[in-house]
Amino acid sequence: MDTDALSRVFAALADPTRRDMVARLSEGDATVSQLAEPYRMSLQAVYKHLRVLEDAGLVTRPPGPQPRSVRLEVQALDLLDVWIERHRSRVEQRYRRLDAVLATMEGDEHGEDHGGGHRGRSEAADHPDDP
Repeated sequence: MDTDALSRVFAALADPTRRDMVARLSEGDATVSQLAEPYRMSLQAVYKHLRVLEDAGLVTRPPGPQPRSVRLEVQALDLLDVWIERHRSRVEQRYRRLDAVLATMEGDEHGEDHGGGHRGRSEAADHPDDP
């Protein structure tokens, strides 16, 4: 996995305006003017945001006359997905191991014998009135 590309994608998506642009482009291609409509910023500022998204590989604008559509590039999102799923899988494996340990401990509390003999305290030790 190209960690530099992944870092560029995460850095580009760190800005809420750029995340919003990506979310809007997930619905379909749009011109720069269409992308600029909901923001209270200059068209020049919108172009700067788009440049960051382009440098990260998240969007493309085909060459040609204006107005050109901005297109979301799914492979950049796939890069994120692979990274997230790898770490999600590791965390889920840890939770499964923890669940197994907790299930074993719960079984011990209910007096189940797991082949290791009786490991708990005697019942007499549970009564404070007994010497």
